[in-house]
Amino acid sequence: MTRVRMLLAFTLWLVPFMAGAVDLKIATIAPENSSWMKAMREGAADIETRTDGRVKVKLYGGGVMGNDRKVLRKIRIGQLHGASFTASGLGDVYNDIHIYGLPLLFNSQEEVDYVRARMDELFVQGLDEAGMVSFGFTGAGFARIMSNEPIRSYDDLAGKKVWVPEGDVTTIAAMEALGLSPVVLPLTDVLTALQTGLVDIVGASEVAALVLQWHTKLKYVTDYPLIYIYATLVIDKRYFDRLEPADQAVVREVLEGIYEEYDRQNLEDNVKATEVLKANGITYVEPAPGAIDAWRERVAEVNRREAANGLFSEELFEQMLGLIDEYRRSAETAAVVSPAE
Repeated sequence: MTRVRMLLAFTLWLVPFMAGAVDLKIATIAPENSSWMKAMREGAADIETRTDGRVKVKLYGGGVMGNDRKVLRKIRIGQLHGASFTASGLGDVYNDIHIYGLPLLFNSQEEVDYVRARMDELFVQGLDEAGMVSFGFTGAGFARIMSNEPIRSYDDLAGKKVWVPEGDVTTIAAMEALGLSPVVLPLTDVLTALQTGLVDIVGASEVAALVLQWHTKLKYVTDYPLIYIYATLVIDKRYFDRLEPADQAVVREVLEGIYEEYDRQNLEDNVKATEVLKANGITYVEPAPGAIDAWRERVAEVNRREAANGLFSEELFEQMLGLIDEYRRSAETAAVVSPAE
């Protein structure tokens, strides 16, 4: 009789999954009233409607589930099923995710677009092999050096304390190579660190500086792209695979659509945010002549050493460098050829 009861209990537990009824609990640090959360809530409603209630997406915004490491732990034990992560937040799961965000790689958004069009799918596949279903990447523009003193040259950097996100092991060595002292903190602690003087410099996009209120504790922005910022929404494959194939297709369509739209929208938002920062008294300064070449030379050596040491895929890293060089050579050729020719 006991065995019958156990079998019945197991069957009752299994029925919702057999029927495709799954709750997907997803966390993010995005504020509850942000446009991202609004779009995700609309997407969640769309998913529930189109799957006839078999899939419900429950969102936990505002960082209530903790920092990236806490969220990952909760995903592993099943308390959460997915989350929105920056690259540094997923480094423990898939270390190649760091590659786009290595310091001083890109000169422009056009270079990023060229590379991403050819490599995004490789990183989506890599995440899949690591057990995470990704719905694409959304760029958040470039992190720029933001500080209370103008930073124009290597000498201006020396000894300054710079914030580095938790898990971003690739950036620590690069910042040390620039003469900076890295201070590793979760995103939620940075504003306090600026207030108390624990950090002197942050690398952030204009939108992030505004949304997180960091701009209220800063005076200068060095006008050069330091690090490309990007994020992805992932769901643990153990839970995504419980969905019926047709329901998986709906979830993919909706979430990928949201991320494609945000990838475009974020570029426009950063332009607007730049104007807001300037209107609030933030001064943009240009790097001194030759400063970028000097910074890049120091950082490039670190990047290559980390690739050779297996911190991320040397093959993918070299592929990306090749594409950047390919784009630059093409752009140089186009610049010297007149329209008449």
